[in-house]
Amino acid sequence: MAEENKINEDINKKDKKKNVVAENIKNENDFAKVYLKSIRVSPKKLNLIISPIRGLNVEKALNYLSFSQKRISYQIKKALQSAIANAENNHQLDVDKLYVHEASVGKGLVMKRFKPRAKGRGVRILKPFSNLTIKLKEKSDVKEINKKEKIKKEGKKSSNKEVNK
Repeated sequence: MAEENKINEDINKKDKKKNVVAENIKNENDFAKVYLKSIRVSPKKLNLIISPIRGLNVEKALNYLSFSQKRISYQIKKALQSAIANAENNHQLDVDKLYVHEASVGKGLVMKRFKPRAKGRGVRILKPFSNLTIKLKEKSDVKEINKKEKIKKEGKKSSNKEVNK
């Protein structure tokens, strides 16, 4: 009997580990991600274009980028379209519910050049590059989120009452 119980406990532990792994994979599939490396623009300028689209619906973000006068907005728009395609084809997310969950700008490499100046001097010119990460997530209904929160609160309240008895 004791040996059977140990075997059953080992099987349950393995099942729990599989469930945890499956939950991690499920969490990774909740969003679509695109990463651009070495964009030839400074991170400060790139952030000026990226900051207005954070948290926006995908359609509105595409419209904003389409009508932007900045040179780099075309590349950002292509990256956003790529992320939308990833979400639709690889993660089976609904395109109509997608929004820009996270858009981060990072510093890339910096090319250094020298420009000749008067009296035999030289001035260093820095040509910075940037990295861009865009994550898209599916926007769930507010009612569903509120229901989940209420269920969690009710579960905590009932467990507290049982402990108090």
